Amino acid sequence: MKEEIKAHNNVLELIGNTPLIKLNKITQKMKGNFFAKVEAFNPGHSTKDRIALYIIEEAERKGILKPGDTIIETTSGNTGFSIAMVSIIKGYECILAVSSKSSADKIDMLKTMGAKVYVCPAHVSADDPRSYYEVAKRLHNEIKGSVYINQYFNELNIDAHYQTTGPEIWEQTAGKITHLVACSGTGGTISGTARFLKQKNPNIKVIGIDAYGSVLQKYHQTKEFDANEIYPYRIEGLGKNLIPTATDFNIIDKFEKVTDESSAHTARELAKTEGLFVGYTSGAAMQGLKQLEEEGEFDQDSNIVVIFPDHGSRYMSKIYNDEWMSQQGFFDSETAEIHQIEFVK
Repeated sequence: MKEEIKAHNNVLELIGNTPLIKLNKITQKMKGNFFAKVEAFNPGHSTKDRIALYIIEEAERKGILKPGDTIIETTSGNTGFSIAMVSIIKGYECILAVSSKSSADKIDMLKTMGAKVYVCPAHVSADDPRSYYEVAKRLHNEIKGSVYINQYFNELNIDAHYQTTGPEIWEQTAGKITHLVACSGTGGTISGTARFLKQKNPNIKVIGIDAYGSVLQKYHQTKEFDANEIYPYRIEGLGKNLIPTATDFNIIDKFEKVTDESSAHTARELAKTEGLFVGYTSGAAMQGLKQLEEEGEFDQDSNIVVIFPDHGSRYMSKIYNDEWMSQQGFFDSETAEIHQIEFVK
């Protein structure tokens, strides 16, 4: 009998089913059992592959997207890369409105994937005509045959993770998960995953990681939008200066805020301790987890899953660049020697 060639039909078949990896060294003095859902194993190196494929295929199924159409989206980089990747395989044009806060690496990657990129100023209000939200809306209105994904206000963002990430974590932990820790930006990842897990076990505690300079934690606590909370910060894909409807605040038990500096150092620590080369937001998630443990959130029997959203290669010009770290004031006498290099003459 002839053996068949074992090959995937295209790169999209590799989306999802990412591994759960036990954290060992970085957590050795911490109470609990810690596991990372490492989304960098997706073909587009981030969790956003899941929503890009799911939302686009739903639009196709409903007849909203037709051959030759243009897909438009706002993105800090990862969603854009994923949409560009899906667009290549499915034959759509791709236009992306990107925050200027996004790393140069991300913007270069988007261009490499054939997307037309509009870089918009990061530190303007959401309703400013220059903001990446408003630029995307304008382009959608101007371009005939375009579809605006609008991940911040798209319920399918939640559904994608309800259908995939949540069931994967439940199965991988044999239903023994006690805590989910995940960053909240659009809110789709934490909301969809939590919605599935809480249906399985309402006692699972869901904790969102937010940034200083973002409105999410205070809105969760008060249900009021406070513009005074907003100020510039460096972490990408985390926190917001608006309230996304793709965040189900009712299913999140609490938020923990992290700083730019501690998140950057913790990302680098993950590389040095666990061999996990992950992104800035993953460092933020791990930093939040550390703070929660110090606050007594976990005990020896806790099984904590933390979601690491993307890969470190997207941040080579930022947190993994010593010059950038120094420019931000993130190096002191103890950390300045992390990446010493000797040139042999």
